[in-house]
Amino acid sequence: MLNNLILVGRLTREIQIYQTANGRKLGTICLAIPRSFKNVEGMYETDFIHCILWEEKAKLAADYCHKGDIVGVRGRLQSRVITTSEGKRHILEVVAERLTFLSSTKPEMSQVVADEQVVI
Repeated sequence: MLNNLILVGRLTREIQIYQTANGRKLGTICLAIPRSFKNVEGMYETDFIHCILWEEKAKLAADYCHKGDIVGVRGRLQSRVITTSEGKRHILEVVAERLTFLSSTKPEMSQVVADEQVVI
């Protein structure tokens, strides 16, 4: 069995860093990924995929990646159930095992990215 995926998309917001009850750092990002086909109205739709980064990956992503940047994520799909006031909800999310910085919205970073990729 295999649970492995690769995504390339644009960050929709700055990374959000949290600390769990047991003291571990957790970062969350959201990737906007346009679909490669048009819908019935002739428009390209976009998927918004939520990803989790743990510990050092979260810290490094917060330092180097910003809203609008294009990043690649290699990871695995994870499901969990949370209980809310409305009942149980099933959530699918990506746990990032590797994050690759592909391009920046900032002009001064364009040269750095052209020379080499930053891999977290």
